[in-house]
Amino acid sequence: MSIPLGHYLILSALLFSIGLCGALTRKNAIIVLIAIEVMFNAGILNLIAFWHYRQFEALTAQLFAIFAISIAAAESAVGLALVIAVYRHYRSVDVDEMKSLKG
Repeated sequence: MSIPLGHYLILSALLFSIGLCGALTRKNAIIVLIAIEVMFNAGILNLIAFWHYRQFEALTAQLFAIFAISIAAAESAVGLALVIAVYRHYRSVDVDEMKSLKG
């Protein structure tokens, strides 16, 4: 039994919507980073679903997905380092309290 492409697309749209809502409404910087990661994963899910249903011979979509996952991991590491640095300065990770990044 094969799952239709539409189901993957609906799941991806739902994940992207949840991530977008989380990124726009939350005030905690760590939660915003997690929401952005959910949006990246929705895009990667689309990429792999389209590759699977088009039956391409080359593994270009899978290699691109692995590359995107590694970029997302690097983005998370840099984002977390920035959040830690901001926390040391402001003693909070609330986005609203970070009005200015000047010393």
